[in-house]
Amino acid sequence: MKDPRTYGLMAEFDTVNDAIEAAHKVYGAGYRKIDAYAPFPVEELSEAIGFHHNGVALVCLVGGLLGGTAAYVLQYWINTVGYPVNIGGRPLHSWPAFIIVTFEMTILFSGLSAVFGMLALNGLPQPYHPVFNVPQFDAASKDKFFIVIFSSDKKYDPEGTRQFLESLNPTSVAEVPS
Repeated sequence: MKDPRTYGLMAEFDTVNDAIEAAHKVYGAGYRKIDAYAPFPVEELSEAIGFHHNGVALVCLVGGLLGGTAAYVLQYWINTVGYPVNIGGRPLHSWPAFIIVTFEMTILFSGLSAVFGMLALNGLPQPYHPVFNVPQFDAASKDKFFIVIFSSDKKYDPEGTRQFLESLNPTSVAEVPS
């Protein structure tokens, strides 16, 4: 049951292998609303907590398709509808002349949508997060690894979850206030 004053429980680990092993056990125990923090990227840790979906590639693809389509349609409209000028008998819809601008706009829109999509999907900028209230969390950017089980998880039980986390042999287990 969710306690509005508690964000969850946080377990601290000294080594990356301990954190990965604990993350596998947490996920295997049925917890699904979990997060892991490390001082450097650890792909095995994100896989262990069940994070497999990354929507940035799809956002980048959609942005690129929109950019390329918009560039082509704009050039087509300008040359055939808006300001048709017949120069040297060239057809008004001369698609080979449109390729360079279409390509460049595809790349521009893909890049911008990747950056802004990544920020949006990560929930950034986020100047405050409840885990910042735990004093031990300062070591997350230095040499410690953390796993948080959210209180909104269906399986979360304050006492049962604490006992489960303590059975994983962490350095410490702390309550994360909201």
